[in-house]
Amino acid sequence: MDIRPNHTIYINNINDKIKKEELKRSLYSLFSQFGHVMGIVALKTMKMRGQAFIIFKELASATNALRQLQGFPFYSKPMRIQYAKTDSDMISKVRGTYADKDKKKEKKKAKAQEQAPNAANKKPVQAIHITTSQSSSSSQSQQVPDNPPNYILFLNNLPEETNEMMLSMLFNQFPGFKEVRLVPGRHDIAFVEFEAEGQAGAARDALQGFKITPSHAMKIIYAKK
Repeated sequence: MDIRPNHTIYINNINDKIKKEELKRSLYSLFSQFGHVMGIVALKTMKMRGQAFIIFKELASATNALRQLQGFPFYSKPMRIQYAKTDSDMISKVRGTYADKDKKKEKKKAKAQEQAPNAANKKPVQAIHITTSQSSSSSQSQQVPDNPPNYILFLNNLPEETNEMMLSMLFNQFPGFKEVRLVPGRHDIAFVEFEAEGQAGAARDALQGFKITPSHAMKIIYAKK
């Protein structure tokens, strides 16, 4: 019987030799590319070894991650991914509060339209303002001072827990990826090499500002020749 799509995906065939905290960080860095990750459940009990649950805020994010990462070599073992049999309690609670909020919003809108037609437009204006500010900040993040294009990228503003595996998982999805090179004694910088300049550029544009952790947006420029 097919399992209905939902916000939570179930993964098995995970390398069970990986420490719990490293596993959760690596799963976060890999899956947060597809959308907002609300939670990760990875237990080291005998019953749950080699398995994990990823909880997404949006159903589309869960679906996209399932399709894109099915069979992905995660710590040298291909991941097997499917929708969880039931949605997480976290999503159920969120749905409940969203439903309540929607009812309140509808009542407020109805009253506002009766009393002052313009009042109904306030919320969309705020949403547009947020979108504009986000796009301007993202365009600013794109305007990082750069060097002439070449096939090696220089990464900085990396979090302390960054490791070679986490960066390899991010970049090996792009054609031409060759290797990640960490700098001894520096956790915040790294180099990523591609076969060609254009391939390095595509990865740079796609992952510019990507958050390996919620507080660290990665900055990517071409390495100095």
